[in-house]
Amino acid sequence: MQLRLRDVTKKFGDFTANDRVDLTVEPHQIHCLLGENGAGKSTLMNVLYGLYEPTSGTVEIDGEPVAFSGPGDAMAAGIGMVHQHFMLIPVFTVAENVALGHESTRGASLDLATTRARIREISQRYGFAVDPDAVVEDLPVGVQQRVEIIKALVRDAEVLILDEPTAVLTPRETDELLAIMRQLRDGGTSIVFISHKLREVRAVSDVITVIRRGRVVGRVGPETSTDELAALMVGRDVSLTVDKTPALATGAALEVRDLTVVGDNGVVLLDGVDFDVAPGEILAVAGVQGNGQTELTRALVGLEERVTGSVRLDGHELTGLRTRDVLARGVGFVPEDRSTDGLVGSFSVAENLVLDRCHERSFAAGPSLRLGAIAQHAGSEVAEYDIRAGSVDSPVATLSGGNQQKVVIARELGRPLKLFVASQPTRGVDVGSIEFIHERIVAERDKGTAVLIVSTELDEVYALADRIAVFFHGRLMGIVGPDTPREALGRMMAGEPAESVLPAAPWDHAGDDDAAAPGTLSGGTDRGTTNPLPPTAAPPTPSEPTSPTGRTAPADRHEGNPTA
Repeated sequence: MQLRLRDVTKKFGDFTANDRVDLTVEPHQIHCLLGENGAGKSTLMNVLYGLYEPTSGTVEIDGEPVAFSGPGDAMAAGIGMVHQHFMLIPVFTVAENVALGHESTRGASLDLATTRARIREISQRYGFAVDPDAVVEDLPVGVQQRVEIIKALVRDAEVLILDEPTAVLTPRETDELLAIMRQLRDGGTSIVFISHKLREVRAVSDVITVIRRGRVVGRVGPETSTDELAALMVGRDVSLTVDKTPALATGAALEVRDLTVVGDNGVVLLDGVDFDVAPGEILAVAGVQGNGQTELTRALVGLEERVTGSVRLDGHELTGLRTRDVLARGVGFVPEDRSTDGLVGSFSVAENLVLDRCHERSFAAGPSLRLGAIAQHAGSEVAEYDIRAGSVDSPVATLSGGNQQKVVIARELGRPLKLFVASQPTRGVDVGSIEFIHERIVAERDKGTAVLIVSTELDEVYALADRIAVFFHGRLMGIVGPDTPREALGRMMAGEPAESVLPAAPWDHAGDDDAAAPGTLSGGTDRGTTNPLPPTAAPPTPSEPTSPTGRTAPADRHEGNPTA
């Protein structure tokens, strides 16, 4: 099947999401639609799948125009789609989910036998290893995604749309998915792969179409460099590497001990977590989203109610304080959802820049705001952080996602900090803004601030981290160095503790009753943790001892034993 979108435009009121897009997907092809969040990729595929009706333009199959009134028409024409957020019923079995909406009966009973047989056939053909009778909520995320693919293949999809399919996968699951995509292509299924991750796009695509602000700006091959792809996405040259010197941090600014968060339903969301963050260090938290990272950051700043354990900043206990009091102790916080928790959309840029400081004397006189001082402050921050807005009086909701994120970053970094906590600091941000935000985070580290970053983007974790903490099901699997192989980090993200992934280092405190468990940092900076070096790396030389936390240690940290 050849699929073509010809001159497709989709408008929502005065906003043009897709502007005269041409796209051709040939048989036996993996065609990537590459672009930043908000570029119009998903909107275009929703037009193709019958969820949206195009404002103008046509969809053609094998040269014949078609019109879809809904996804059912698209599926009947041989087009399947796996959405970024899975469309599965957790308490149903795999077979029940696959049959849903296309049920067949035998007399008065639902006939699942045929569906089970079809699932086994497809699973065996592509090596999916999916049990038709397994309950979906009991399956790992990567297997749930295979169920979504099976749903499309059972309906004889010849073109499969995958919308940001690796967003919720571990590195190992991502590699498995890319292999499955190649198998599907070789078996005759064409794939439209929507993504913004350059490494994955280059690894699997046959053709790459780049879309920016709703328009096609280039069609290239997978041999195109990441720098060239990034420039096409943004419209200018950008640097994809973070320029930073190694951290020489010692001591602990932030000390977290036995931190536990329990949900309203009694489920433990964060389970006895111990770690430290030193002044002038970036600790990056890695893990598939939903494994306790959100609760961690919220607990650190006093936003979680059912919290036990200890959080100390420069020796002062933060647990139990109101969020305002935590921030007043020198903590900056960037929440993972800026529109819900970070900004007030109807407030101006200037007002949002002082949301957590509007009670200070600099910006208030009793119950009255010093509007002139707020406007002057906003002008300075807008210039320093390159926030592109009509004026400081513009509602923040009128700004692009990247500029909204810069408002949050500017507000939190615009005052002296001891600890900076940022969750998904570049989510929904274009490559150019990512470059800028990374520079500001590193600059804050270099001031001596302890920095804790949570990101589901492994490239970002590796770019920023001085050490990496990996979470799985609310537990800390280990703290490792930034040169830990991606495959090892992926295994930890899937639930393997650090000590089973990386070999023990000769300087681990074997047999030391006071040492922490491997893979954790539960005491001061000289407590035991997993070897931060990859398996192929040599131990440090006596002239450059390394502490078990993965940081460079002073030469006299362990007298008489330079490799301790």
